[in-house]
Amino acid sequence: MPPPPCFSGLNRLGARSKEKPTMPQKLIDGVRTKRLTVHCDERGRLMEMLRADEDLFSKFGQVYMTTAYPGVVKAWHYHRLQTDNFVCVRGMMKVVLYDAREGSPTRGIVNEFFIGDHNPLLVQIPAGVYHGFKCISEHEAVVINTVTEPYNYDNPDEYRIDPHSPEIPYDWARKDG
Repeated sequence: MPPPPCFSGLNRLGARSKEKPTMPQKLIDGVRTKRLTVHCDERGRLMEMLRADEDLFSKFGQVYMTTAYPGVVKAWHYHRLQTDNFVCVRGMMKVVLYDAREGSPTRGIVNEFFIGDHNPLLVQIPAGVYHGFKCISEHEAVVINTVTEPYNYDNPDEYRIDPHSPEIPYDWARKDG
């Protein structure tokens, strides 16, 4: 599957690739994407996100909605058990992933995706990969996440660090130029 447009690859140190943004150096091991098709007519739109009969689907835990206001960063965390399937259904989100997994062939790699109104894409994030997002639209952005595990209120499968932690080689600032 060719890499989606609006994706940029960063090298192991988090520096920008010299390649065009549509040609990532490498996807983090286990990360998968699905280009989504929006069907439009005078009645409105329809967009399928994830189906139980496709290869991307493994199991159902729950579906939830999360939002971010313009410029807000929600990061970093990972799950030990859960796989996430992010789809931005309103606005635009910059979704960033970092592979800190011991023994992973892509340890140290950062992936950056721009998803939403202008780039309908599902991003599947495997367990163990740090992830976060930033709203880059002028209005609130809405993400639907279909996860493989139901949320455990007594023992959440979430492991967090500060969004600006030096442990992850990524700067959330807008990259002008």
